Amino acid sequence: MRTDEQLLADTADKTFRQCAEGPQAWRLIEELGLTRIGIAEELGGSGGDAEQARIVLRSAAYHAVALPLAETLWLAAPLLADARLPIPDGPLTVASAAIGQFRVRPNLSGSSWQLDGVLRRVPWARSASRIVVAADDRVCLVDPSDCRITHGANLAGEPRDEVYLDGVTVDADDLGSLPYRVDLRERGALARSVQIGGAAQRALDHSLEYATQRVQFGRPIAAFQAVQQYLAQMAGEVAAANLSVASAVHKTAGRPNGAHLVATARVNACRAAGIVAELAHQVHGAIGTTREHDLRLATTRLWSWREEFGGEAEWARVLGDKASADGDPWHLVTRYEAPYTA
Repeated sequence: MRTDEQLLADTADKTFRQCAEGPQAWRLIEELGLTRIGIAEELGGSGGDAEQARIVLRSAAYHAVALPLAETLWLAAPLLADARLPIPDGPLTVASAAIGQFRVRPNLSGSSWQLDGVLRRVPWARSASRIVVAADDRVCLVDPSDCRITHGANLAGEPRDEVYLDGVTVDADDLGSLPYRVDLRERGALARSVQIGGAAQRALDHSLEYATQRVQFGRPIAAFQAVQQYLAQMAGEVAAANLSVASAVHKTAGRPNGAHLVATARVNACRAAGIVAELAHQVHGAIGTTREHDLRLATTRLWSWREEFGGEAEWARVLGDKASADGDPWHLVTRYEAPYTA
């Protein structure tokens, strides 16, 4: 890790350790510029690259920060920057117009657009200052106060809301065009995979700490071979997932047609999420399932994030389709690319 990346990692770790949720926490990370890492300064960002954005997002996931950082940092803000639209202050979220019934039509005056439809399971819609709606090669900014929002949540308790639009007016200044057709599923899958890496590392750290402190039959349970095997397997899965995700971020930054790289990272991350969560609860026993123990903050997120933006089976099919399309799957597996060190 470069010196600047290590400094960023230390800053993010210290910041997220101190804050958990709420408007004051958001203001703090926004003032530090952590919500716009990876976006050029001339486009309203904090500078940096995708790898630095990964470091920040992974750290937030490690500390179970209950804020829409992935939605703002990784999804909404980059889309607005690419569309050359100003990035508003406050937490942002995203939704795809392909989900549910949705129409965009120009107003008679041509100075605004009207939106009708339903957006399903929008992350953090109730807390967002704006919802960035993506439709093919267009994005627009929607004010949540103009919509009817029904609250929902995933297994970890994170908001996943239904947003109802009935003739919502969007000014032309809040509507932009992208130089590509946006694929929120691919972007979102990589974001959740980055987050899984952080949460899985936290579950492993919880398990290591507990295994060295919990005494059974006169010695720490970490001395038992079965527990050692659990911890070793968890460590291997965490390392493989984080390296795969870091490699995908490094290789797909600014490049089209990276679905097979995202698929590889996603499959590794989803597999790790299931194994790490299961073994972490095996190590902790009953105490790991209680609300008083922080392990649940990691494992409920692992279970939730591995199902969002497509699960392991779906992305394994993407990877299989890519291998079949190349004619020779062996070439896809063995071709040499410059190594990446996370």
